[in-house]
Amino acid sequence: MSTGVGNAQRLDAVRAINARMPRKIELPADESGRPLKTSEYYGINTFGLVRMKEKLPKDIFARLTTAIHSGGKIDREVATAVAHSVKEWALSQGVTHFCHWFQPLTGATAEKHDAFLSFDDAGHVIEHFSGSQLIQSEPDASSFPSGGMRTTFEARGYTAWDPTSPMFIMEGVNTKTLCIPSVFISYHGHSLDEKTGLLRSMEALSKSATELLHTLGDKDVKRVVPTLGAEQEYFLVDRNWFSARPDLVMTGRTLLGRGPSRGQQLEDHYFGSIPTRVLAFMSEVETELFKLGVPIKTRHNEVAPSQFETAPIFEEANVATDHNQIVMELMRKVALRHNYQCLFHEKPFAGINGSGKHCNFSMQITGGGSLDGENLLEPGKTPHQNLRFLVFLVAVMKGVYKHSALLRAGIATHGNDHRLGANEAPPAIISVFLGEELTRIVSALGAGKDVGESAERVMIHMGVSKLPEVAKDNTDRNRTSPFAFTGNKFEFRAVGSSAPTGFAMTFLHAAVAEGILEVNAAIQAKVKAGKSVDAAALEVIREGSKETEPVRFEGNGYSEDWQKEAAKRGLPNHRTSPDAMAALKDRKSIELFKRLGIFGEEEVMSRYHIRLERYIKHLLIEVNSLREMVDTLVLPACFLYHRSLSEGAAAAKAAGVSAPQLHTLKLVGEWLGTVGEKRKDLDSVLTKVEKAGGEEAQAKILAAEMVPAMLALREACDELEALVGDEYWPLPKYREMLFV
Repeated sequence: MSTGVGNAQRLDAVRAINARMPRKIELPADESGRPLKTSEYYGINTFGLVRMKEKLPKDIFARLTTAIHSGGKIDREVATAVAHSVKEWALSQGVTHFCHWFQPLTGATAEKHDAFLSFDDAGHVIEHFSGSQLIQSEPDASSFPSGGMRTTFEARGYTAWDPTSPMFIMEGVNTKTLCIPSVFISYHGHSLDEKTGLLRSMEALSKSATELLHTLGDKDVKRVVPTLGAEQEYFLVDRNWFSARPDLVMTGRTLLGRGPSRGQQLEDHYFGSIPTRVLAFMSEVETELFKLGVPIKTRHNEVAPSQFETAPIFEEANVATDHNQIVMELMRKVALRHNYQCLFHEKPFAGINGSGKHCNFSMQITGGGSLDGENLLEPGKTPHQNLRFLVFLVAVMKGVYKHSALLRAGIATHGNDHRLGANEAPPAIISVFLGEELTRIVSALGAGKDVGESAERVMIHMGVSKLPEVAKDNTDRNRTSPFAFTGNKFEFRAVGSSAPTGFAMTFLHAAVAEGILEVNAAIQAKVKAGKSVDAAALEVIREGSKETEPVRFEGNGYSEDWQKEAAKRGLPNHRTSPDAMAALKDRKSIELFKRLGIFGEEEVMSRYHIRLERYIKHLLIEVNSLREMVDTLVLPACFLYHRSLSEGAAAAKAAGVSAPQLHTLKLVGEWLGTVGEKRKDLDSVLTKVEKAGGEEAQAKILAAEMVPAMLALREACDELEALVGDEYWPLPKYREMLFV
């Protein structure tokens, strides 16, 4: 007997999907209907420094920019002028509400909308927006995670305008809202968000880098800005498939599902022709982002089927972090308009590549006169520039080497555990890749040797006695490295696709800032002992090159040999998030953040507890979703099919003919027995978790026992998917979700 329910639903979905047409939108145009070039409408929905310069009096604008660049406070007169200017601009664009847009410790963004509506002294309705409303708001903080920094009944929290990031208009159905990028702090001044720590880490890095530049002789430099370009990977799945998968709806990844016979093994998806519907989606996303001043540059197919990537031009790290959050938010919204669901989970489909967020990091001089805009991680054309490049290169490596465990903690999430080290993403071991030519030079420096010239390559003469030549852009790329040098920046490839960039980059900035401080102190000590600055810097480069040898690795990060070699080198290898997160509560980490003024001890520990708690909650949601799917979808379908096979076999026996159903009947019965056993194992581990004392014990049991138990149950269910008649199977299959 067959109900045909599972297959009927899937066939209906196929018909609906095949009938879909690409969504067309009206592109920006002038009054005559002429399509506008991107440069003509780029940033029309933003109110940043460029527009402020146009709208504000010169003295007000000068005071504002001085406060921004010096980190000083913005006085009331300036705030009032900015508030009036942005209100008039927003009203002219049809905006009715404003909000402080912030990034709480949930990984998402938050906002509370207020209307410009007010009343004057005569009781007349007016639009009003004051300097105090711009600077500060007071959302209820009791429902946001604090990691124990306050009790739940202490509800007061404050958002404060971050003037370093442009305000923007977010367009919605029937409404437009002015969003004011903000930080979020508690009543007692503790950071309750991702942004505050990031801004503090940027200041710490700027201070240390500026001091080192002054030591090297670049006295005019006033500020150094860490830059970021976040490459965003994602999957697109039709809404019909998404809605029919309880696991995707509840967890963002498939908890069950047999891999298709054709996945990515033909290697025909990467950089392939972009599907028409997908291209329509991408085009609309880019149009919306250009209006918001987000410099999206690249779009392409990624390695896995139905996987894609977008990448921006680099910006200051805080603005880039805001923009990446906007990118994800807009992609989710626009995907729905195109009948897609945008998936940012690091591993939504087992057996094929997951998604990362490759964070391209560098440091740029600002306010340095003739040096303004120079990249500190780019080899230059003068002896001094190249000496400076090597000094900062070594400083970065020192920071990464010393704090590799902390950097691993910065990327630790339940989703990223499925991706890291899975022959598709960097391993959980943090190492540095420099490329063949640069490795040769740095290794030779560390060994105290000179390096021979290479006339075949375009070389940049470093001009300092005993320094070798460096080949510009002569670095191959290593996809297996978590932290790879790519010519003029480092690519932090291990960050997960769903993660906000602020957390990981805060940790990276802190590590690099300390590496710079150590390099600067060493150079100054040698200068004090009588050496010239160049000689002292060269000696520190040599010492740093030798010291950081263990963290440098040029080979295949996916190989088992590297796991063994890394252990010999003493590099940490934290395979699970609970193990990795422990670095947050290490005294070395706490003292680093305190010393740099990024976090106090309470703020560090709060982040440890919040992330551990979220790891537990995510895993428990997955466990309960899997149990429900097995009990209410998989097993009923398999029982029906088993009964159908039994009835067919009985009828054949009664007719005196052979029963070919018997072989399949036996296999289905055996796998049903296995599912029953694995289902009990899952409950057993869940009981153990519930009885465990404290979050740390629960997290460790979930990582060590629950994840393998879920995988074992999944494997048994996936075997049944291969046996059960297609008209019985109740869930959309991989072949449908990824290829239809």
